[in-house]
Amino acid sequence: MNFLTRFSLKNAVAVFIVSFLLILAGLYSFSKLKIDLLPNIEFPQLSIEATYPGASPDDVNESVTSKIEDQVKGIEGVKSVRSVSYENVGIINLEFPFNTDLDKVEQQINSSIKELDLPESSNVDVNRFSFGSFPIFNISLFAKDDANLEKVLNDEVIPELNKIQGINSVSVGGVKEDLLQITVDKEKAAQAGLTLDGMKEQINQKAVSFPAGTLNGKELQIPVRVEEKVATIDALKKIQLKSTMNPEAKPVKLGDIAKVEAVTEQGEYTRYDGKDALSMAITKKQDANTVEVASETMKILKKYDDQLDYAIGFDSADGIEKSVETLVREGLLGALFASLAVLIFLRNFRATIIAIISIPLSLLVSAIFLNQLDISLNIMTLGGMAVAVGRVVDDSIVVIENIFRRVRRSEEGMSNELVESSTKEILKAITSSTITTVVVFLPIGFVGGITGEFFLPFALTVVFSLLASLLVAITIVPILAKFAFKKVPPEEKEGKLQRGYAKAIAWSLNHKIKILILSFILLFSSFALVPSLGFTFIPNEEQKMLQANVQLPASTSLEKTNDVSLKIEKMFADQNEISDVTTEVGSRDFSTGVKRPNQVGYFLNVKEGVNVDTFIDKVQKKMESITKEESPKATVNVQEASTGGPPTNNNVTVDLYSSNLNDLQKAAKQVENHLNKDKRLKYVTNNFSDKQKQLVVEVDPDKAAEYGVSGFQLLGTISDQTKPVSVGDLKLDNTKRAVQLSYDKDLSSVKEIKDLQVFTERGPVLVKDIADVRTIDTFTSIQKLDGKVFARVEADIKGDDVQAVTKDVVDGVKKLDLPKDVSLDGGGGSDETVEVFQSLGLAILTAIGLVYLTMLVTFGKARIPFIILSSLIFVPIGSLVGLVLAKEPLSVSVMIGFLMLIGIVTTNAIVLVDRITQNREQKGMTIRQSLIEAGKTRLRPILMTAFATIAALIPLALTTSSGTLISKGLAITVIGGLASSTLLTLIIIPVVYELFFAKQVKREKQLEKETT
Repeated sequence: MNFLTRFSLKNAVAVFIVSFLLILAGLYSFSKLKIDLLPNIEFPQLSIEATYPGASPDDVNESVTSKIEDQVKGIEGVKSVRSVSYENVGIINLEFPFNTDLDKVEQQINSSIKELDLPESSNVDVNRFSFGSFPIFNISLFAKDDANLEKVLNDEVIPELNKIQGINSVSVGGVKEDLLQITVDKEKAAQAGLTLDGMKEQINQKAVSFPAGTLNGKELQIPVRVEEKVATIDALKKIQLKSTMNPEAKPVKLGDIAKVEAVTEQGEYTRYDGKDALSMAITKKQDANTVEVASETMKILKKYDDQLDYAIGFDSADGIEKSVETLVREGLLGALFASLAVLIFLRNFRATIIAIISIPLSLLVSAIFLNQLDISLNIMTLGGMAVAVGRVVDDSIVVIENIFRRVRRSEEGMSNELVESSTKEILKAITSSTITTVVVFLPIGFVGGITGEFFLPFALTVVFSLLASLLVAITIVPILAKFAFKKVPPEEKEGKLQRGYAKAIAWSLNHKIKILILSFILLFSSFALVPSLGFTFIPNEEQKMLQANVQLPASTSLEKTNDVSLKIEKMFADQNEISDVTTEVGSRDFSTGVKRPNQVGYFLNVKEGVNVDTFIDKVQKKMESITKEESPKATVNVQEASTGGPPTNNNVTVDLYSSNLNDLQKAAKQVENHLNKDKRLKYVTNNFSDKQKQLVVEVDPDKAAEYGVSGFQLLGTISDQTKPVSVGDLKLDNTKRAVQLSYDKDLSSVKEIKDLQVFTERGPVLVKDIADVRTIDTFTSIQKLDGKVFARVEADIKGDDVQAVTKDVVDGVKKLDLPKDVSLDGGGGSDETVEVFQSLGLAILTAIGLVYLTMLVTFGKARIPFIILSSLIFVPIGSLVGLVLAKEPLSVSVMIGFLMLIGIVTTNAIVLVDRITQNREQKGMTIRQSLIEAGKTRLRPILMTAFATIAALIPLALTTSSGTLISKGLAITVIGGLASSTLLTLIIIPVVYELFFAKQVKREKQLEKETT
C-alpha cells in the first residue's frame, strides 16, 4: 500500500479535491440517513388472527384455532406455535429462525388456510411483526369551539396523514358511531310472526340495485339495471313486512311495530388527563424515518390549530432525538478528549490537528456506506461511531508521530522521500493492526438470533470507520505532515519516561519468572470478581413512561369499566409525580388486536427525578384499593412501558401444562403467589384467565327430531332474541348510516331463555321442551403452546444477576405442592442469554483465530502471532476491575467490548513487535537490543493511541443518560481492559518475545561474552 502514499505526495491537489468531495458526499449521506431508535429488524414471527363472530372461546379453539395450528405446525423451520382463543377471535403466533424467508412462509400459510374447512362466518388475516410495527405516536385530540372533530379528522386530517410517505396506518379511538337504531316491539313482532333476521332480509330486498342484462339496439347496446331504493327514513318506516313463519299473519309496516331513530353509540372511551378526547395512534412503515414521519405529522396537525387541540401522550420521535443528541454529544466530547490526549503527548498543535483529521473524515466516509446499505442512524450506529472515535485516530497518530520523530532527527529536513520512508516504516504495523480490528468484527455475523441482527449495524459502522481511517493515515496525513513540519526543533534527548521504561524492560527480562507469576496472580485474582458482577442480557434502563392496565371480570360491561376508571383517574390527578395520563377504556389490545370492554389501559408519563420503582409500588397499591372496592376479582398491573426495543431477557418464566383446566388455573395461582413473595421480582403476570358464567343450551336430539327442529333453527331463535342484528349501511335522507335492529326488551334471566318459543311444523314449542338449559363456569380464553394447553406465569427481575435469580425461582416453584397432573417448564431470559453468551464466546475465539491468521500472513513466522496474542491474556484484569467499580453487570455489551479489545490491544503489540522485527532484520541488532530500542521508540505512540482511545470513551463510560443502551458497559470494558493490557503489554511482550526466542538469546549472550 506504499504506492498510495507515493501517489498522494505527488498529487496532493488531486487528493485534497477527492477528500473534499468525500466530505461533501459524507455530509449529504449523513443528512439522508433515516433516524430511528433501533435497527430496523423484522422479527421472524407471523401472527394469524382468526375472527369467528358470536363464538365462545371453546368454539373458537375447536372450530378455528386448532385447525389452523394443525395445518401450520408442519411448515418447515417453525420453532414454536403459540395460540390463544378468546370469545369471537383466535390469535396464533408462529416463530421462525432469523434466516427464514417470511414472504415464502406467508404464502405457504395463506395457501394452507384456504384448504381448511373453516366456518363460513370466520375470517383469517396474517400479519408480520417488527420494531416498526409499534405506534410511534399516541395523540389525544380535542375539538375547538363548535368544530365537528370527527368530521375534521375523517374528511381532512386522516386523508392528509395517509399521504405522508412513511405512514403505515392511522387509527382513532373513542370515536362515536352514528347509527340508525330500529327498536322493535317484541310483542307486536311476535304477533306478526316476525323475527329480526326476517325483517333484515325484507329491508335489504327493498334496497336493491342489480344489472339485468343488455338491450341490443341497431346502433347502441344499452345496459339494463333493476333498482328499488329506500331513500328516506319515512320510506323505511313504510316498508311492508310479511311473516314467513305464519303465512296467515297480516303484513305490517315497519313503523307500526318499531321505533326508528338516529342514535350515537360509543364502543370505547378515551381521555387525556380526565378530559374526553379522541386518541390517535400512528404506525410507520418498516423502512420509514421515524423522526421525519413525526415531523410531517406535527406539520399537518398544526394546520388545523383553529379546529382542534392536541396533547401528545407518547412520542417515540422525542425519545429518539434525545438518544441521538446524547450519543452525538458524547461522541464529540470523546473526540475532544482524544485530541487533548494527543496534544499532551505531541506538544505540537499542528501535529495534533493532523492526527485528529481522521476522526471527521472517517465518520463521514462510514456515513456514505451506511446510506448505501440503507442502515438508519440509530443507537447502534451512533454507538459504533462514538466507540470508533478513539480508535480511528490511532493509525494517524502512529504515522504522524513517526514522521515527526524522523524529521526532528533528520539533518536534511522535510522531503517527499523522508515522509514516504517514515510512512512505509510503520505501514505494515498500522495496516495489520487495522485489519486485525476489522476481522475481529466478522464473527458477529455468526452470532445468531436477534443479537447478531441487532449488533450488525454497530459492527459495520466500526469497520467502515476503521478502514477509512487507515486510508486517511496513509494518504492525507503524509501530505499534511509534509507542509506542517518544514520547520521543527531538533529531537530532544531521551526523556525520563523512556529511560525509566528501558530500565524496566531490562529488569523484567532478567526476572521473567517473577513477572509472569505476578501477572497471572493479578489475572486469577480478577476472575474472583466475576461472581459479584451479576449476569444479564442488556442492563435495565429506567423508563419515564409507565403502562398500567386494569382488568375487571370478563362479563363486566363497558359502562361499569368506565365508572371504575374515572375513580382511578381522579386518584392519578392527585399524584404530583405524574405529568399526564392517557386513558383507553375498552380499546383494542395492541398485542392481540381484541377489543375488551372489561379492560382499561393507561399511559402515565412520570416527571423527571421520580424514583420509578418506588412510584410503581405506590400507584399500584392505590389502584388496587380502588378496584377491590368496586370489583374484588379485578387485577391491576403497572410497569415501565415497552416500546419494542430489543429483548432485555431480564425475566423468569414458568410454563405449566395440563389438560385439566381447573388444576391448571389452581397451579398458575400458586406459582403467581410464590413469585409475588420474592422481593427480587417485579411485574408478576399470570396469563391464565378467570372464569365467567356461560349459559349452555344443549339440544335433546330425540325431542328436537319429534318436533322437526334443527340445532341451527334453535340457534337462530335464541340469537334473534339475545343480540342486535346489523342490516348494513343504507343511504337515507342523503346520509349513509349503519342500520341496526334490536328488540325493545332484553332477555334478563335463564327462565326467559327456557320459555322462548320455537316455531315448528307442529306449531310453537318452548326451548325447555327440546333442550336442557343450564349455567356453567367457563374460561374466558384457552391458551396453547405447541399444541398443548398451558399457563404462563412471568416476572421481571429487579437486579442484574438474572441467571442466579432464575435458578432460585425455578427451584422454588418445583418444591410447591402443585396438582399431580400439572407439569412445568421453568426458565426465561437467562436461558437465551446463556445461548447468546456462548455464541459471543465462540465469536471471541473465532476472532482470536482470525487475528492469528492475519498476523501469520503479515509477519510470516508462526511464533510472532503467539507473542502478539499473549497481550490478550491480561485484558480481563482491568475490564473486570472497571466493571466492579462501575457496578456494571456482565452483559452482551460487555462481551462486545471484549471482542473489540482483541483488535485494539493487539494493535499496541503489533506496533511494538513490528519495530523489534525491523531492528533485527534491517539493523542487525541482538534480540535484547531490539527489544529495548523498540520499547523506547514505540513507547510514545503506544501510550498515545491507548490514552486517545481511553479518553474518547470516558464520556460514554460516565453517561447517566438513557437511550445509550449498549455504550456504557462496552466503554468501561474497553477502558479497563486497554489500561491494564497496555501497561502489561509494554512489559509482557518483551518477556514473552525472549522466551519464544530463548535459544537465539542464549547464543547471542554467549557470542557477546566471547566478543568481550
